[in-house]
Amino acid sequence: MFSVVRGYNILIIVIAQYLASIYIMAHNKPLKQVVLDLNLFMLVLASAATIAGGYIINNFYDSEKDLINRPIKSRLDKLVSQNTKLSFYFVLNFMAVVMASYVSFKAVIFFSVYIFGIWFYSHKLKKLPFIGNLVSAVLTITPFFAIFMYYKNFETVIFVHAVFLFLMIAMRELTKDLENIKGDLTQGYKTIPIIYGEKASKIMLTVLSFLTLIPTYLLLYRFEIGYMYLYFYLSIILLLMFLLILWKSKTKTHYLILHNILKFMIVAGVSCIVLINVGVVLNRI
Repeated sequence: MFSVVRGYNILIIVIAQYLASIYIMAHNKPLKQVVLDLNLFMLVLASAATIAGGYIINNFYDSEKDLINRPIKSRLDKLVSQNTKLSFYFVLNFMAVVMASYVSFKAVIFFSVYIFGIWFYSHKLKKLPFIGNLVSAVLTITPFFAIFMYYKNFETVIFVHAVFLFLMIAMRELTKDLENIKGDLTQGYKTIPIIYGEKASKIMLTVLSFLTLIPTYLLLYRFEIGYMYLYFYLSIILLLMFLLILWKSKTKTHYLILHNILKFMIVAGVSCIVLINVGVVLNRI
């Protein structure tokens, strides 16, 4: 079940939500007040439960495709019956709504819409080109939007960070489509690489890579981000490596390497949030 819900991804998102709260969203509040905020804790738990449920329903609809694209993981996931997965899916979603109700009725509405959005994406939208990629990227950053709404922090720097993250996730989704062409084609998925070809997909990835330079430039030269500038300089280097490998890629293994580069950049970005103000822990206790 840990494999089905991708517990490692959920753990990263939980850490990212707390780090974003401490260093970006509520950077003017005492550290203890943020860490021990029960409302924030409930929002993070509700996000984790909703995302776990999302992975389950996605696994349910993609079970046949994953047998082709991820045979080893699929065999592991099949150790848990479909009935057990679906039962756990409903329990997780119910728990998410209950935890959201502790915060406010608006939070209940937010997570109810989020749960429906994940199901609708997995059931219908995932098979559509462009729309599927766009919705997937939006759903991925939605948990951070919940924290953003809770703190009501409308600073421009937060939007710029969000744009950078959105572009990185959009690139990862398109790279996954290239990686999973065989299974998607077999199951009738109308992804961008299948409809428009690999070359067109590579052009789109190149465009997205250059678009990420816009928020990167703004964060480096227009906003105060402390030592996190080191991460953004590293991201430029990694994006150049990504583009070099991309245009030489022909096999699933090559696209897997590209996917891992983007995944590393996203995880590294989460870890490097602390570099925005390395003295924040001492200053805000």
